[in-house]
Amino acid sequence: MAETKREIERKYDVAAGAKLPDLTGVAGVVDVVGKGVVELDAVYWDTPDQRLAAASITLRRRTGGADAGWHLKLPVSLAEGVRDEIRAPLSDTLPRVLGGLVRSRVREGQLVPLVRLLSAREVRHLVDTEGALLAEVSVDGVRAERLTGGGGTAEWSEIEVELADDGDPALLDKVEKKLKKAGVRRSASTSKLGRALAETAPKERKAKKAKPEGRAVRDGKKAGKSEAVAEAVAAAVGEGPGTAGDHVLAYLRAQRDAIVSLDPAVRRDLPDSVHQLRVATRRMRSAFRTYRKILDRTVTDPVSDELKWLAGELGVDRDQEVLTERFTARITALPRTLLLGPVRGRLRIWTVARRTGSRRRTVAVLDGKRYLMLLDTLDALLAAPPLLPAAAAAPEKALPKAVLKDYARLATRIEHALAPDAGTERDLAMHEARKAAKRARYAGEAATPALGAPAERFAKRMKAVQGLLGDHQDSVVAREALRALAVQAHLAGESAFTWGLLYGQEESAAADRERELPGVWARAAEEELRASLGG
Repeated sequence: MAETKREIERKYDVAAGAKLPDLTGVAGVVDVVGKGVVELDAVYWDTPDQRLAAASITLRRRTGGADAGWHLKLPVSLAEGVRDEIRAPLSDTLPRVLGGLVRSRVREGQLVPLVRLLSAREVRHLVDTEGALLAEVSVDGVRAERLTGGGGTAEWSEIEVELADDGDPALLDKVEKKLKKAGVRRSASTSKLGRALAETAPKERKAKKAKPEGRAVRDGKKAGKSEAVAEAVAAAVGEGPGTAGDHVLAYLRAQRDAIVSLDPAVRRDLPDSVHQLRVATRRMRSAFRTYRKILDRTVTDPVSDELKWLAGELGVDRDQEVLTERFTARITALPRTLLLGPVRGRLRIWTVARRTGSRRRTVAVLDGKRYLMLLDTLDALLAAPPLLPAAAAAPEKALPKAVLKDYARLATRIEHALAPDAGTERDLAMHEARKAAKRARYAGEAATPALGAPAERFAKRMKAVQGLLGDHQDSVVAREALRALAVQAHLAGESAFTWGLLYGQEESAAADRERELPGVWARAAEEELRASLGG
């Protein structure tokens, strides 16, 4: 059974044989308690081409110390020294659960022992007035030995400060201030492995360091945010303006990276991870359609079909999550006098029954050959993109035209959605408009690094339309589920009153969104907004 620990730590370079500066003067630290010296022997595993290291991921088998076993460290925020460490018991072979968490990186590749680190760790605990642990500080004497691909050995010493569980990160700043006064400076490397790879590499490879990922990919919870996407695209394009093709490909790479990065989060069942992975697949599919004058659709259409398949498979899990959250919130808001029968119990039974099956299905999809083949296909497409002649155009000329075509498509869908009376026909028309709004929003987001503020404003207005139409569609889906829950309650001899009440609330919510749509659309349809895009 694997367990997870949030690790927040900082590393500092010191000379061999250096002593730890006195830290008793740090605010909140009452005592520094010596815990002796621990001998650690860690073997780090990776593919021969170092795919894990390139993603700032470390996988090791370590003996010695209180936490001997297999450790997988996944970056959360490298700048802040934050990682999730997943631990599994010591064994001769890689535990299956950890192998799954690196599968999107490794795929069909082979994991080999890459580097061995022998560390003599002198440990001290920083404690408060009650003796509670605030942080663990160690002085490590490290010897690194390259095991695969040639290379040699390296030795260094460092100070490592790791915050205690649920500790205040501000303490690390206070400790660092004290260390700086003693002449100790932060290490240029965020991990022992990174330093070992650099210093033990064969001479001809030392200049070729693994390229770390952009922040939008590393910060799993932010990977789906439009600001992070724009940042990743801008970083990929570089300082120059580039061509329209450059910008589209940078956007597509950001989505590919997000899919790969979010894979372990989905396997770990982290909040919002399934949604964010689906968003990445939708953004990529949308870009294929929007920028069809830049990328050859005879090549991208089959890839788009596979992305649609993946999003559909993941949707089972996500849809269940959304419905459960929605119903729980509505039930919590009701007075007790309106909760007739075992309402919460019925919802739990319904959720667990559907959730268990969907979770197994999701993990099976991510373990399947079809998914791994899709990842390889995305890599191949981006390595040799099917660019059309229009890709060579300046982005300020080609991108606005594509964005405005998606806007025109949305305008037609909105007109159709506003025409029919309330009912099934309008529900379907609003659903189609929602999909068009999403595509227009993604088109604006993809163009933002090239077109700047006008595209950003456009994307935000389209997002408002999409959000309203999405809320409406959620109410449609919720009503179907509530009817099923009412039937189940009735057949079990329970009162269906509360489920009917919630059904009525969802009908009212849908009607509210329908009344709000003309106003929200009027703001999104302002001619000045479109004119500012240029083109």
